[in-house]
Order: sequence, then C-alpha cells, then structure tokens
Amino acid sequence: MELGVFIPIANNGWIVSKTSPQYKPTFALNRDVTLLAEQYGFEFVLSMVKLRGWGGATEFWDHALESFTLMAGIAAVTQRIKLYASTAVLALPPAIVARMAATIDSIAPGRFGVNIVSGWAEAEYSQMGLWPGDQHYQKRYDYSTEYVTVMKELWETGRSDFKGEYFQMTDCRLSPRPFSRPLLVSAGQSDIGMKFAAEHTDYNFCLGEGVNTPKKVSSTIARLLAAVHETGRQVGAYALFMIIAADTDEAAQGKWESYKANKDLDALSWLGDQASADDKASVAGTAMSMINPVSPVNLNMGTLVGSYETVAQLMDELASVHGLAGVMLTFDDFIAGMQAFGEHIQPRMRSRQFVL
Repeated sequence: MELGVFIPIANNGWIVSKTSPQYKPTFALNRDVTLLAEQYGFEFVLSMVKLRGWGGATEFWDHALESFTLMAGIAAVTQRIKLYASTAVLALPPAIVARMAATIDSIAPGRFGVNIVSGWAEAEYSQMGLWPGDQHYQKRYDYSTEYVTVMKELWETGRSDFKGEYFQMTDCRLSPRPFSRPLLVSAGQSDIGMKFAAEHTDYNFCLGEGVNTPKKVSSTIARLLAAVHETGRQVGAYALFMIIAADTDEAAQGKWESYKANKDLDALSWLGDQASADDKASVAGTAMSMINPVSPVNLNMGTLVGSYETVAQLMDELASVHGLAGVMLTFDDFIAGMQAFGEHIQPRMRSRQFVL
C-alpha cells in the first residue's frame, strides 16, 4: 500500500470549521509537509487546483497557491518522492500543460505527474470568463479525453496534429520531451468519471466513507475495477482519508467533535449552491459526495479518528481492501499530524513495515 499526502495548497486544509487549525498556504508549509513525507517513506504528494474559495467566517479556500509553480519549487528540494500537480482543464491549454510538465520533469526526472480536474464548480471559471456554459456538466469528460490525448501525443512523440471538437493541433511541437511519460491521475466518482479513468489515467482517487469504517471504500474501488476490467488497462485505486489522531482515543474524538460542532455553515452553503447547479449530477459523483449531510465538515472524506494505536490498526484494515493501490492522507494539523504519523502511527502498522 503506497502512501501519499494531499498537501495544503489552500488555507485551512480540508476541514470547514471555525475550531480546526486556521492557517494560510505558503511554499514553506507545503515544502515542509513534503519533506516530512519523503523522510517517512511516503511515495507521493499531490496539490489540488482551487481558483475560488467558499467564503464564510473561515474564508475557506479563499487563499490558494498555484499548483504547477508550487510543485516546481518542491521538485527542486526533494530527491525521491513523486509529485502530482493539478490542471483545471478549462483554464490551461493541454499543450501548455504538457510543456510545464516536461519542465518540472527536468527538475525531478521521472517523478512528476498530472491530476486532471474536469471542472464542475461554475464560479471558479465564470469569474475569468472561461465557463463554456452548463453543457460542460455533461461534456466535461469528453473535453478531458481530448485534453489528455493531446498531452500524451506531445509527451510520447513530441508532436500532435490532433483534431477534435474542442482542440485542434497543427504540427504542435514539444521539445525537450519528459524523461518518461508523466503519470496521469483523476478523481471521478460517477460511472462516467470511472470510465474516463479506466480509459485514460494511471490512477483514480476513490473517496473513503464514514468515520473509522475504512473498508467502506471497497464498494467504490470495486466500481473502478469493473470499469478497468472493460479496458484491459492497469489503473490503480488510491483511497482518500483524513487522519485525526492523538495520544488517546478520547483526545482525538474530542477534537473531531469540536470541529463538527463549529462547522462554517456559510462556506458550506456556498459549496452546496455550486454542487447543486448541475441538476443531472450523479449522486455518486464528487460534488454530491462532498455535500452529503452526513459529514460536510470535512467534505465527507473517509475519516480515521483515534489514538496512534487505533489509527494504525485502521490503516492496516484499509490496506487489506481488495484492489487498493494506495492511500492519500490529509490531516487536521499537517505538520504535527505528519510527525505523529511518521513517529507513532506508521511504526505500528504491519502494512508499512518495509519503510522502517
């Protein structure tokens, strides 16, 4: 089971609460989180793309860095760990992203990949005049398919003459090409999102469910594996989980209860408006999953809450899920959380003994 970190490129991480750690994103913070991940033997880190925040008392995600330039800086100060930046396909042309990826690959040969964000939050793009209209909700994976096709052609051959509905290349060139083709990841949870991943990416993120129920992610992974079976390709399933740990179960649970009791309702309301704009959205899709009323305070991410021993046991339980390739983690407090994981949780995990 590989381990990765969803680094805090936007303020306050992934907890929409007034009592969770409040901080602004900086290069130094993300660099230090990544260096800790590398120190503790993690295999990868990923930075998201966020172009507009949700407001509210916490100004949730109103402050965010840019993914590719951040990862270029991190590439220069790391040695081993894989780095994924995220592209919002409506905001950056594929030929430019292909060249950006090749540039970062020259800093960190063979260690860079791209996360494909097809775009469902209209306000992120309409503020820049980039929203193509509500038809994008139904066409976004067609758009993304053409997007990755152009990038792959440029990376693999240095040239593209692709002609499609959304992109037309005319003797488009890329040189130097990357050391090896950058890996592609996505995070589609709907059937069409799973199909896109099965046909075009190397990994797909599968959202965990519930609190201290790691095996619930197995149903989502099974859907991905079924889609992959149809294509005959190799696509790994990465689960997404948050860790809230402390010396005791009671202390960890106390933090979690405080976060939930003080969620930022105004920020969550803005998210709900964006997610509900697509009246044909799949209930299994990312947007609908995030606003599920069960646990919106951390976007309904699968959550492991407890003492270091408890979390280690839950991580080992997660590692036993059929088809799981790896886990991408978030923390309520990233620096303290990473240190606790590396020093107290990972050494207790049977599934990670090889890194010790």
